[in-house]
Amino acid sequence: MTETGPDGIATLRRVLLVVTAVVQVSLGVLPLVSHPHGPGAVISFVVLGLVAVVCAFWVLPRRPLPWPVVALGTAAVLAASVVATAALPPDGHFLDAHWSYGLVGWHLLVLLVDRVPLLLAALGAHTALDVAQFALAGTPDREEIGGAGVVVLGVTSFQLGVLLLTRALVRTARQAAEAAAERERAETRTALARRWEEDLRAGFAGQLGATVPLLADLADGVLDPRAEETRSRCALAATQLRRLFAENDDVPDPLVHEVRACVHVAERRGLAVSLAVSGAPVPVPTDVRRELTGPVAVALSGARERARVSLLRTGTEVRVAVITDGVAGSTADGGTATGRVEVERGTYGGQARMEARWRTS
Repeated sequence: MTETGPDGIATLRRVLLVVTAVVQVSLGVLPLVSHPHGPGAVISFVVLGLVAVVCAFWVLPRRPLPWPVVALGTAAVLAASVVATAALPPDGHFLDAHWSYGLVGWHLLVLLVDRVPLLLAALGAHTALDVAQFALAGTPDREEIGGAGVVVLGVTSFQLGVLLLTRALVRTARQAAEAAAERERAETRTALARRWEEDLRAGFAGQLGATVPLLADLADGVLDPRAEETRSRCALAATQLRRLFAENDDVPDPLVHEVRACVHVAERRGLAVSLAVSGAPVPVPTDVRRELTGPVAVALSGARERARVSLLRTGTEVRVAVITDGVAGSTADGGTATGRVEVERGTYGGQARMEARWRTS
């Protein structure tokens, strides 16, 4: 990838190709026909035109030039420059008849605009070859040398200035595009954070919706704190809130973390709780974890002295089971409204058993 990016180079190359075509027709045809040249001049003019046409097959559709095309095109352009300069009339170097000197630089720009070191080397070779042919054509006087120097400096400076200007514009456009993309990413992150915050508030509001009436009834004396049902409701509310807090923790295994949060609340109430986890972690969506751990909170809130919690994960399903010495809660209390998590409850041998199952596929 180039410094200015592939899209910027493609646009720059298209502009340079158009400029090259215009320069070759407008500034090359008249000197070629109005001054006597050798037969090699016409051949060189045609070769330069063919190079531009071949490049157009890739440049116009905004595709990068293949390396063989660049290498062969550069060689053909430099060879055409040598032949055209050799076909100049006597004393025609770096004058009006020398149409090829300024034109060749534009062809090299089209071919090597994304390879600046090679472009500078090719422009240097082109200038050196023309200067050498100029020196070998005869012994130039000081006036001719000065005139040649002005032409060389003017043409080279203009073409390099165009290169620097266009690349600066493309670089600025790339930076603006990157800034716009970064702003879009920032807006996306902000929207996601806002959505996450809204979901979090909704989750807390849903849990507090059951907790606030409980606290109000306790404060108003409607409920007796010593009653078994009241203690069970308080235990359920505490477990649900603790699980909700755990849901937002950044941990490697969120499901196990949330189940342990439910177990921790039960242990603080004095229950003897054992937890067994088997199977490798599997990704479980947040809403599914809520449905899996909701029945766990209900089952543990109804336990009296002891409970056993087991979590089993396989390639096809995730199961959470709770066995307590209390009573089984209702299916509605388990929070299985969406139906993605199957919940089974029952009493066996004086013990309450609950199992929540989610099929991964």
